This record gives sequence, structure tokens and C-alpha cells, in this order.
Amino acid sequence: MDRRTFVSATVAAAASSLLAPVADAQVAAKAKNVVLVHGLFADGSSWSEVIPRLQAAGLNVTSVQNPLTTLPDAVDAALRVLARQDGPTVLAGHSFSGMIVTDAGVHPNVSAVVYVAARAPDAGEDYTALAKKFPAPPASAGIVFDGDEGRLSEEAFLHDFAGDLPEAKAKALYAVQWPFHKSLLAGKTTHAAWRSKPSWYAVSTEDRTINPDLERFMAKRMGAKTIEVKSSHVSLISQPETIANLILEAAGQT
Repeated sequence: MDRRTFVSATVAAAASSLLAPVADAQVAAKAKNVVLVHGLFADGSSWSEVIPRLQAAGLNVTSVQNPLTTLPDAVDAALRVLARQDGPTVLAGHSFSGMIVTDAGVHPNVSAVVYVAARAPDAGEDYTALAKKFPAPPASAGIVFDGDEGRLSEEAFLHDFAGDLPEAKAKALYAVQWPFHKSLLAGKTTHAAWRSKPSWYAVSTEDRTINPDLERFMAKRMGAKTIEVKSSHVSLISQPETIANLILEAAGQT
């Protein structure tokens, strides 16, 4: 099912979800599938430390390769993967991909949504304006552009994005950094999955890419089951067991 067809088919449900109370984060159907989405400055392999832990618990796991072009393109990529899942599915996103989780998470296969140091806007919300209500994180000053393609400088990547990883590992991740297009940042979500789906959130307390207080605000607003992880922005790499356990909880596996 393509995104246009899906959105048309769910417009009534989406409208009602905007009026509904925030979902009870303690209740989720037992899921057998997990779909993971990566954010900026990374690719699908950023979940490589979490994936084996989920697979060991018997879950079917797919890591989406987010095209990082436009938000509709990114949501379409996630929806295509979600449509292939057989039964209840946890949709988890890191960093920017919280935008994708928020929009694509209304798919009927999604039983719960998980945010890992991730953006969590409301439907149609201007995330940039929301973020400006909090002090700018250091990494924002490290974004460099080559035409319409953006990436983090090496210094910002090592210190502000992956600051709690061994330097050699952080440099390897920097080497495979995937650029994003400027147009991606202009996108606004159409839906707010966290208003109708049980939600979990992992705040990175040492985050220098998204302000931790902004993360706390978004988690509280959605009524998410929230944990705080003493980590940089990439807790999914530096503390994969903690993040895997959170996803397992959302999948009803604990």
C-alpha cells in the first residue's frame, strides 16, 4: 500500500486520534515484529548493536534504510516495510526518525511506538519552533552543507553526536555517515501516532544533539513510559542492552 492510499484510508482515524487522550503507555499488544528507523548522520546499521538482542528474543527485526531526502519519502520507506509485517509490530526510531515514527506509526500493524532520543512532534507541529524553546544543543553548530546535502563535521560527530563511544568506533561511524537533504528538515508530520498508540521514550541525559530537556518535554507530553539513559545521543550504540530491553517491553516480551 503506498502512502497516499494509506493516508486516504485512515484520514478519519487520524482525525479522531488528534482529539483522543494520550495512549496508556503501560498497555501494548504482544508483538512479534520490530521495525527500526535511523536518523540523520547515520544509516540502518546504527541499530546493529540492538538487532541481535531483539532477534535472540525471537523477534523478527527490520532496519529501514531511511533515504534522508524528504519527510514523505522517509515515511513511505517506513510504510512499505510496515506493510510487509505479519501481525503486531513495534516501530522504534532514533533522533530525527522520531518524525517518521510519529507519522508512519498510525499504520494498523503498529502496536507500539518507541522513541530513542528522538523528535516527537504533534501532527502538523513546527518542530524547529518547538526546539527553539530550549537552548540549542552543541551539535547544531557542527552541521556543514555541500550544496543541499548536510552532514556533521568530524569534530561535532565525535564530540557532540557520539561522545561516549571509543574514538575508533566513533570515527568508523563518521566514515559511513549518510548525508541528508535540506528539504528533509522542512517536513511536518501529518499524524501523531503517540496520541493513539502506547509509547515509550529513552531520554539521553548527556545528549549534545537534541537538548535532553526537550526530550523530557516531548516524552511527558505524550504520556510515554520514560527511562533516562546516561549516554550521548547514540544510546542505541553505547547502551544497546538498555535500548533493546525498552523495545522488548514495548513488544510485551518482558
